[in-house]
Amino acid sequence: MAHDETMQALLASFNNPEHARRYGDGPRRFIPGFADLHRMTAILLAERASDDARILVLGAGGGLELRAWADAHLGWTFVGVDPAAAMLDEARRVLGADAERVIFCEGYIDDAPEGPFDAAACLLTLHFLDPAERTRTLRELRRRLKPGAPFVAAHYSFPQGDGGRTLWLSRYGAFALASGADPEQVGKMCAGVDANLPILDPEQDEAILREAGFTDVALFYAAFTWRGWVGYA
Repeated sequence: MAHDETMQALLASFNNPEHARRYGDGPRRFIPGFADLHRMTAILLAERASDDARILVLGAGGGLELRAWADAHLGWTFVGVDPAAAMLDEARRVLGADAERVIFCEGYIDDAPEGPFDAAACLLTLHFLDPAERTRTLRELRRRLKPGAPFVAAHYSFPQGDGGRTLWLSRYGAFALASGADPEQVGKMCAGVDANLPILDPEQDEAILREAGFTDVALFYAAFTWRGWVGYA
């Protein structure tokens, strides 16, 4: 399947209200240290973001990170961007009264306000984009940040050559099984990730962050098939 067709199929899936309601169950089983990733991200952003910071969140559908950061920093406000309306609706449901602290934006980075923002994050999203679009998206995101503002990204990123892709995807599946995920779902997820996502080596991902203009890029999170970096505009 061509990349554009894959993206359209993925967007249709995320726009399914039933899928959106079930979304929160998946990351906890498939991503080691998922809640800790949210906590670490909040700590990294708060190193430079003030108590009343305005945070840009790209790929905010589902609302799980918004929920965690709204609880951790009562003065923060957010702009949450996502192309799937059903996932934004789920974020509103997850946030409850705190949804008033979020401006929801249906679309992609080009649809986001100009800012400038005090900080930004993009979790579990960039792996859907091919390298060229990933670089362009990150440049547009950086352009919306204040100078020196922190940015955190985390997504699929693991060795791709010399059998690495097969090995790490098997470990990804084994973790999900050990976490209680349904075996049939695990098989479908592993096959879908392998067939459809333009996953890069961690070194490539870090190079793209630097190419997009982020400085002092540093790895802070590594968990089987997942990596997370912090950098500065």
